[in-house]
Amino acid sequence: MKKLSTLLLMLVAAQYIHAQQLLTSKPDKNSFPLVTASPAAIYTDSTDDWLVNKSAQLLQADIEKVTGKKPALIHNIADAPANVVIIGSQNGCQPLQSLAANKRTAYKPMEPAWETYQIQTLTRPFPHINKALVISGSDKRGVAYGVLEISKQIGVSPWYWWADVPVKKQSSLYIKGNSFRCTSPSVRYRGIFINDEAPAFSGWTKEKFGGFNHHMYEHMFELLLRLKGNYLWPAMWGNAFNDDDTLNPVMAHKWGIVMGSSHHEPMLRAHDEWRRYGKGPWNYVKNENTLRDFWRTGITRMRDHESIVTIGMRGDGDEPMTEGTATALLERIVKDQRQILTEITGKPAAATPQLWALYKEVQDYYDNGMRVPDDITLLLCDDNWGNIRKLPDLQEKPRGGGYGIYYHFDYVGDPRNYKWLNTNNIARVWEQMHLAKAYGADRIWIVNVGDLKPMEFPISFFLDYAWNTDKWHADNLRDYYTKWAGEQFGATYATRIGEVLRRYGQYAARRKPELLNADTYSLTAYNEFSRVLQEWEILLKDATAIGASLPPAYKDAYFQLVLHPVKAFTIVHQLYHAVALNRSYAAQQDTSANAWANKARQLYISDSLLSQEYNQHANGKWNHMMDQTHIGYTYWQQPEVNSMPAVSYVKAHRPVTRTDSLPKDTSRYFSLPAARYTNAVSNAGISWKAIPDIGSTGDGITTFPVTRSVSLGKNSPHLEYAIYSRDTGTISITGHFSPTLDFTGGKGLKYAVSVDNAEPVILQLHDEGNWSKWVSENVIRQTSTHHLSQPGKHIVKYWMISPGIILQQLTVNTGGLQNSYLPPPPTGSR
Repeated sequence: MKKLSTLLLMLVAAQYIHAQQLLTSKPDKNSFPLVTASPAAIYTDSTDDWLVNKSAQLLQADIEKVTGKKPALIHNIADAPANVVIIGSQNGCQPLQSLAANKRTAYKPMEPAWETYQIQTLTRPFPHINKALVISGSDKRGVAYGVLEISKQIGVSPWYWWADVPVKKQSSLYIKGNSFRCTSPSVRYRGIFINDEAPAFSGWTKEKFGGFNHHMYEHMFELLLRLKGNYLWPAMWGNAFNDDDTLNPVMAHKWGIVMGSSHHEPMLRAHDEWRRYGKGPWNYVKNENTLRDFWRTGITRMRDHESIVTIGMRGDGDEPMTEGTATALLERIVKDQRQILTEITGKPAAATPQLWALYKEVQDYYDNGMRVPDDITLLLCDDNWGNIRKLPDLQEKPRGGGYGIYYHFDYVGDPRNYKWLNTNNIARVWEQMHLAKAYGADRIWIVNVGDLKPMEFPISFFLDYAWNTDKWHADNLRDYYTKWAGEQFGATYATRIGEVLRRYGQYAARRKPELLNADTYSLTAYNEFSRVLQEWEILLKDATAIGASLPPAYKDAYFQLVLHPVKAFTIVHQLYHAVALNRSYAAQQDTSANAWANKARQLYISDSLLSQEYNQHANGKWNHMMDQTHIGYTYWQQPEVNSMPAVSYVKAHRPVTRTDSLPKDTSRYFSLPAARYTNAVSNAGISWKAIPDIGSTGDGITTFPVTRSVSLGKNSPHLEYAIYSRDTGTISITGHFSPTLDFTGGKGLKYAVSVDNAEPVILQLHDEGNWSKWVSENVIRQTSTHHLSQPGKHIVKYWMISPGIILQQLTVNTGGLQNSYLPPPPTGSR
């Protein structure tokens, strides 16, 4: 019986996977002819929701883009031809309701659910219709997702407008005859935060649309739906979504986008609205009545628009509250805000979705005992650098409002702004968001994407993963690069472009370009700077070769999504490498310094010209999007303009003892990539799993499930690494870890290291606390000392204690290990 049940589950899974591939190039009697000599008509009930009818219009336009044939859009089912696409919501489409009552058809009504949809081919649903492709949804967004899934599969990328991805031209289109039913998404609210910091997005928006109005936002609403998102925090610095254009919230509601406001903008009022209309201080003790009136306006303006209301209060302008702010005061503020919700909506406060963002110092209030009503979602946050600070305690009673995550792809603040290029490795994004899902933080996922461009790739992954957290995992994560590349550039180039994206993501995450300088990498230790630069230059060569072979129609999209970031990052590495060599030669009074100074200046100009090329690309469609400064930082905040790094010129050569040649490596060490263990011991239901590309130079490894910890014992899960050493005596072993924070709430993340049969040394991952260094270098390094009693073979053991620790590398120093930014090159036994 157990084997039969397993077989049935496998068959169901196979049918589900198979059903996801909706198009077929080999039509049969069961397939639906979406476009043949002429396209099938598209029917919607004119009284159905606005978004249902808009989705039909989008499908009509998308089919025309792909085939050059425009389907008829009809609203009377009696006018339908032999083949028709019927689009409707469960309760808003009369023909669907008739089908549900018609026992002659295979159609089955959907149970009330959140954002589900069904795509099904029916034969003779009505006497005059031969075949119908029925796209139905449990709600208006469910319908839109089903329709736009068809659009994506026929060749219209979600990024067709925002990244100029061309459609794949086809003369005919057939949909497979079997039924596809999509269940509710893994995460209820999935969205992005446009944290426009100027000058990029703001300059572009003002030039192209005249401001942050509904004309611009409608493109964003459509993008979100095509990516299966549903939630938006709008641009806020100097902007006010509801006040800048009164049609902004109206159109968001029509498009089915759930609106919110950022973590420090309570009650749906933008921070800039307080600058415009506020009177007195942003202080509840001194100005309570004015603030309450201010917030009432936000809730009154909400009307019936689907929203998530941020509650609580931070200081004016994304700042902490005044030192010593009492928890009792904050709890009173929340109580008063909920009273406003009740008064204005006429419903209990719990009927309006709300969130309390535990951002920065607000988490301290929670950790010190502040609580809010159970129906409010607790929005947990990362540290602004992609490392989640806190996750729910699995032993606590579940909250009615659940938990969510506020994540960052872009940030302005300590230790440095990063907002010029995409530096987000999706392996790390997956690992952190998998933690969130495993610990039950899945009500809201929202990510700060800065100016939206150039974050297209990680945005796609974030929302795809939020839609279905079961689909992507450590074993198939690399497939995502190929999948996404194929959706933008076609199957012919998918593997090669996906490989470029994969390598770029790993290289770019090593250090933000705003943090790079001439001293980041060593010129001498292990030839580090030259090795890093060579990786970038090979990547650029590969990306350039692919770009040269692409059809002309793909050039604009390829430049934006692939070539530009690779080229931009390569140039800044070349620039700082030239500056480093200039300084090295100048220190030796060698006139070779002059050539490197000139090359650095040329590269600085090349950087500027590349940004200009981006702004002028696609006939200037994205002008200003590359206006962000990124060279010449002196502290966390961006410089007003880029500035050339200082270089030196040598007037006359003076013979001195040269020190620029690479020293012979006489250090004795072992560099052990974490995933290249010689033996893995699993126990107590815990297993080891490699996460591809999460490390700065390779894969990382961790334990699954990520919710399980163990007490250290002789049979505990551990990894073994064999080394052969000629040395004896004291050695040091350094673990290189992803900068995971103690998300368990102060209990501490622990691991242990031992050699041979010695007692393991237990270490606390965050004992040597230097958060700024961890996130700047995107690694935590912890060192322990051990003893080798005799030369020969030894077994280094890495022991698991806490979950969620990602080991990237172990380095064993038996004498003279040189300092380098990255781990030294991997070694075998010596």
